[in-house]
Amino acid sequence: MQTDTVTLDDTDQRLVHALQIDGRAPLRLIGEVLGVSENTAARRYRRLRAAGILRVVGTLNGARLGYHAWTIRLQCTPDAATATAKALAARPDTSYVYLLSGGTEISCSVQTPSADESEALLLHKLPRTGRITSVSAHLLLGNYALPNNWAGPARLTPEQTALLAPLPTDDSDISLGPADRSLFDLLSQDGRASHTELAAATGWSESTVRRRLTALRQAGVLIFLVDIPPAVLGFGAEARLWMSVRPSRLTAVASAMAHHPEVSLVAQTTGPTNLLAAVNCRSSLDLARYLTERIASLDAIHTMETAPVIRTVKRAGALLPIDRATRSRRNEE
Repeated sequence: MQTDTVTLDDTDQRLVHALQIDGRAPLRLIGEVLGVSENTAARRYRRLRAAGILRVVGTLNGARLGYHAWTIRLQCTPDAATATAKALAARPDTSYVYLLSGGTEISCSVQTPSADESEALLLHKLPRTGRITSVSAHLLLGNYALPNNWAGPARLTPEQTALLAPLPTDDSDISLGPADRSLFDLLSQDGRASHTELAAATGWSESTVRRRLTALRQAGVLIFLVDIPPAVLGFGAEARLWMSVRPSRLTAVASAMAHHPEVSLVAQTTGPTNLLAAVNCRSSLDLARYLTERIASLDAIHTMETAPVIRTVKRAGALLPIDRATRSRRNEE
């Protein structure tokens, strides 16, 4: 998407924040909170979605089911990186697939339901070709910040936020059945799919769909994310940070970074580094300042590797469509 030609006004930005709070909030309620009509809220949402700028995505929170979460790094030759990234993004168990560091590195996130599935993924299912020069997988041991709570889209007051906040999760035990796959498949394409559409996909009645959505959300198994390029919100420089932190200070550093408005993910990991962060800054200069001022002040960080994001292939849910900028460049060629 050619995000530099897209401008979100104040109402658009507040709409994005409202959907971040509750991706399935009724547009009537969103309109009331924003101080606009339901028709205006609906028109704004449809315009952004039709332009490919904004999607609401329903996704599985495997942590609530005991799944294993991994971040995987692949080093490739430049001619193989794009195809490999697209192949990874096409998998239903991946999310947040990025091309990094001049287009020779791929980063992606994966959830596996069991140790056996983790072994199968790491030993057999990842792409294997001579053009992939190295693969490393890092188990996520704990999250301190997640993309659905990133402060970047925040525009609403605490009072407005409270009106939209969904019911809190509880400790309910829940398991997934075969029809849930169809439910999640459709929600990964459109998190605001109607109950009628979800009923058709699952074979359930609409009342059953409503009850199942409520149960999955209250159990924390189903979460809704706003899939929007950070650049549309004014954050033109994304990067991934891999840090080595003194173990006795790891929790303190991770907690401090989780409160930085630039940070959309902080997670403890296995491997040669023990902390991963996703950072979104306004510009490369702001990124430099963030690294040399805010990160540098955390003296328990011994080493840090920074990899800029040069292309997003998948955020959450379905594979992203080819962006207009790429299509335009191809047409010019």
